[in-house]
Amino acid sequence: MSGRGKKVAAVKAKTTISRSTRAGLQFPVGRVARMLRKGNYAQRIGSGAAVYLTAVIEYLCAEVLELAGNASRDNKKRRIGPRHIQLAVRNDEELNTLLGGVTISEGGVLPNIHAQLLPKKTHRADSSKDVNSQEF
Repeated sequence: MSGRGKKVAAVKAKTTISRSTRAGLQFPVGRVARMLRKGNYAQRIGSGAAVYLTAVIEYLCAEVLELAGNASRDNKKRRIGPRHIQLAVRNDEELNTLLGGVTISEGGVLPNIHAQLLPKKTHRADSSKDVNSQEF
């Protein structure tokens, strides 16, 4: 009996679901886990550590991208450039403390004019007081 006439139940291949998909993340959890293991940060790395670190990195990137998108829209540009990332990071208090020692290439500097260099305000005499003296 060769078994040609028998119908064999089709075995469903189990599709692998990535850890990024399970965690609901866009960034690769497997790659971060590999980098944690290869980086010799500790002898043993927990399975949740890579997921947590990936979620933190994804959140920070989303925050910077949102602020940089707002900065590019303020400058009437449709593409985010290094200048917009620089403006976004330096204008946000928390991101500025986190990335205080980071140099962003082609980012430029924040526009800042010292208060002493600004022209002094002069008080003008109100012209509304002299309106009554004129007769028509």
